[in-house]
Amino acid sequence: MTANSPASDLPCSSAWTPRRTLAAGFAVILFWAAAASMWLLTDSVVPWDSKNHFYPMLRYLGASLANGEWPLWNPYHFSGFPAVADPQSLLFTPTMLLFGWLVPTPSMHLFDLVVLAHFLPGAAGVLGLFRRRGWHPAGAVVAAMIYILGGSAAARLQHTGMIFSYGFFPLALLFLESALARRSYLRGVLFAVTAALMAVGRDQVAFLCCLTLIGAGLHQTFSSGAPLAFLRSRLPLLAVMAATGAVILAVPALLTIQLLMESNRPAIGFGVAAMGSLPPSSLATLLFGNVFGSLDTTYDYWGPGPSTLAEGSWTDRAVNYLFVGTPPALLLLWHGIAGGRLFARDFRFFLIVGLTALVYALGRYTPVFELLFDHVPGVDLYRRPADATFLINFAVAMAVGYLVHRYLRHGLPGRPTARGAVSGALLTSAAIALAIAAVAAGASFAVTAGELARAARDMGLGLALAVLAAAVLVQGARRPAWRTAAACLFVLGTGVELVGRNAASALNAEPAQRYAVFEELPAEQLRGLQILKTELDGRHARGERPRIEILGLGGAWQNASMVFGLEDTIGYNPLRLADYERAVGPGENAADPNLRHFPGTFRGYRCRLATLLGLEYLVLDRPIERLPRHFPRLTNANLLYGAGSMWIYRLTPTAPRAYLATRLIAVDSESVLQEDELPEFDRNGEALIDEADAEELRGDYGLRDQTTAPEPATGQVRIRGYRRNAVVIDVETDRRAMLVLHDIYYPGWEAVVDGESRPIRRVNLLFRGVEVPPGRHRVHFTFRPLSVNNLVAAMSDLIAREENGVALQTRTR
Repeated sequence: MTANSPASDLPCSSAWTPRRTLAAGFAVILFWAAAASMWLLTDSVVPWDSKNHFYPMLRYLGASLANGEWPLWNPYHFSGFPAVADPQSLLFTPTMLLFGWLVPTPSMHLFDLVVLAHFLPGAAGVLGLFRRRGWHPAGAVVAAMIYILGGSAAARLQHTGMIFSYGFFPLALLFLESALARRSYLRGVLFAVTAALMAVGRDQVAFLCCLTLIGAGLHQTFSSGAPLAFLRSRLPLLAVMAATGAVILAVPALLTIQLLMESNRPAIGFGVAAMGSLPPSSLATLLFGNVFGSLDTTYDYWGPGPSTLAEGSWTDRAVNYLFVGTPPALLLLWHGIAGGRLFARDFRFFLIVGLTALVYALGRYTPVFELLFDHVPGVDLYRRPADATFLINFAVAMAVGYLVHRYLRHGLPGRPTARGAVSGALLTSAAIALAIAAVAAGASFAVTAGELARAARDMGLGLALAVLAAAVLVQGARRPAWRTAAACLFVLGTGVELVGRNAASALNAEPAQRYAVFEELPAEQLRGLQILKTELDGRHARGERPRIEILGLGGAWQNASMVFGLEDTIGYNPLRLADYERAVGPGENAADPNLRHFPGTFRGYRCRLATLLGLEYLVLDRPIERLPRHFPRLTNANLLYGAGSMWIYRLTPTAPRAYLATRLIAVDSESVLQEDELPEFDRNGEALIDEADAEELRGDYGLRDQTTAPEPATGQVRIRGYRRNAVVIDVETDRRAMLVLHDIYYPGWEAVVDGESRPIRRVNLLFRGVEVPPGRHRVHFTFRPLSVNNLVAAMSDLIAREENGVALQTRTR
């Protein structure tokens, strides 16, 4: 038998006895528990986006459910944001929805544990894929280990949504293969549900996994020997699977598309996406984990990234990290490439997945990505092709597990026959060349950074471990009875190295105290927050709704407003409403004051738009006199509290959250944003209205008859109720007027005046308005994005944009 003989030629299924199956599952759970415990033992948490963005989202979700509300709208984020349409809000992730309902205020450690638990379904899927193929359980265990804690799975833990998508992929693949093979409707429904759980994250990992599942279906079809007959016999099953998935995904997907059409990033330009390509030199980390200083707690990273690549890059130490363990790297080069075992027929699908993912991840470094970007629908929605490293890690995990299986069955790769001597020599040369390239890449960056000694130390350690692993494999191969022991040592060594290097490392862990805002604030910040909350509670009781801006207090504070119930005008979210972004200029994040923009429509904190927003409080990390030079001066701000890293200022009173306007000025909102200048108007009795709405009004408001100015309304407006998804306002007016509510205008909001539905108009550039007749009225604004009317409107708008050829156009950020 040659080294390339498929393992399926052997009676391997006997290895999966019930006892061994349970043992494999127990080993994987034990490994997962050991890895998860590292964050607890070091009192650290998964940092950055996990705590700056996703953890506050979960806390907001839990608080909303505890209050008896669905968190469809988020008033504490960018002056109001459609959480229901944001893939990162966790609202459509059933596991997190259940978690938020059961534990409304989880600790950060518990949150991390639940996120890490999402690897377990995928690990079960990996075991199932091996069992279905009859590959050895020892290979399945090491594959599951790498799947859980190798490469991107470990380095990108901060991107919680991607972890969820990645976590369900292997299980979906298993159900798909089984359903198609057995023509099982039960397994087909299980596939559809699992794939929907994977895809509901609507991130690039989910997108790429969906494409891979389509590829898996096509591979199984064409491998059947009679693809047309195979497909014809499974059309009803495919229809059931598609219908089940569509029922689950249709609404979340449509709502997200609706948000994208209103957002700052409905599509990504090729130049932007190209900057997120995986630098080829990063492949060195597959062999040597710390060759670029990726794991150093001092953050002395000198590998490929923004500061080291002449062509520029938006990748970083975490995105570029691929390490899966030294023994697995050895096995890939030796048995897999030089020995030719990765090219066996029964591994072909996973080889295709890995190579395709690699080409995609390399992005601009290959000629293929530009073609994909221009011609494959959906690719231009994402900015970082390097996200495909998640699929690379999955393919590598399957490859290493398969090679362990082949070692147990066949021992070491045999010498090629005379017929295969040339191909064997080429494969061996390729493996050696790859190892040399990894060493050269590591040395090149290290010499430039003056870190050659540290890089050489890591490469030396890697080579030593590789020699040790090779010795174990060679010794074990001498007798068939020894192979199992050698394989067990291989698996154990891989698990120990993965836990030791990839669990709670500098790539995925920081001290929990750095995120103290969520659990135990420093005394100075706690006192400041108490003072601010007391003042805001009093104003809310009087029907007033002032907004605040939290800026510069560090990552954890960026979205802390969701936890503390503060109506913040900025925040942290890569997905923002485009018009709000252009008009207000919140910037990429709220941690760095230098990123805060001040467009012409928002020249300062006392400009017209700031007063319309009701911005009355600034929470800063420094006194106002120490703000960056581009900040507008705040000469009339009163210090409410100031100490250490928290300074709270009260600004002069602003325009009311709600008022009556009897004179309207028609404007083209898009032109106003382009001209960067908000027109003058009296903010007591006048309002701007979008030209598209002006023609449909019942009243005149000085729009048609401009010979006389309408008299101001006599009456009053009072906010009676303010909840996440609803605002109740009592109005008394002696004439027809436009009730202006300075809350963000967005599709899905509905207005009812005394039980009668009325259309909501876009007023004062960003806000909502509804006409009210003379008299006393109760007006209800309710956010109903799941209504048939809104879903139909969203679909109609999408179709119209597609027909006009302008759907999801790229907007510059």
